[in-house]
Amino acid sequence: MTLTPDTPLARKVAPSPNQGDRRGLRPDMLILHYTGMESSAAALARLRDPMSEVSAHYVVFEDGGTVQLVAEAARAWHAGAGAWKGVTDINSRSIGIEIVHPGHVGGLPPYPDAQIAAVIALGLDIAGRWGIPQARVLAHSDIAPERKEDPGETFPWLRLAEAGLGHCVPPAPLRDGRFFAEGDAGQPVEALQAMFALYGYDLPVNGTFDARTKAVVTAFQRHFRQARVDGVADSSTITTLRDLLASLPAA
Repeated sequence: MTLTPDTPLARKVAPSPNQGDRRGLRPDMLILHYTGMESSAAALARLRDPMSEVSAHYVVFEDGGTVQLVAEAARAWHAGAGAWKGVTDINSRSIGIEIVHPGHVGGLPPYPDAQIAAVIALGLDIAGRWGIPQARVLAHSDIAPERKEDPGETFPWLRLAEAGLGHCVPPAPLRDGRFFAEGDAGQPVEALQAMFALYGYDLPVNGTFDARTKAVVTAFQRHFRQARVDGVADSSTITTLRDLLASLPAA
């Protein structure tokens, strides 16, 4: 299997057989993951193992080194079941970057500066070539909130946004006040769900703060309001969501 790098930022290639056709679709999303494994070697082996049925377009190592596994024009198997703004075949519509990191099971340590700098450079390169909007640079947990946690609440999304990669606003400070949590119901909960759905989360607007709503709130906090990740829609979470919606770039 041969692979020609799509970008000079990929220092080498390690082709993965776990790929397919994009089914006539063009990528307009960039999905960021962490590997969540004990070592970079184990992660790279899994992403190239035909039995795993998992891959990504790129892997970014702790030192910033970048390896390409799947051509950008091909469909890598990184997203799994998920949805965003009504799109359910995320793999056909996205490019996936795996970031070597031990994840939650490894204590969620800070990401190295060199690694984040490489993710930013690679992400900007990909987004620029494919015309990926800033608000469609997403976490794996955003598109699959009930299944995934990555890249987690220590990932520096604001740093990416300040560099022009992704959509973010400074999170509203934590404060006391009214909040919504699992078991609540009524029109205010319906309005909250509608706001999350408008931003892009796959969330039915049913007026009940159910397990799905809690998972979406948790995913949102991991990405946009990292100071406290508890699945409770407090005033800081709601204000941050409102500010995000207000700052969305024009279509």
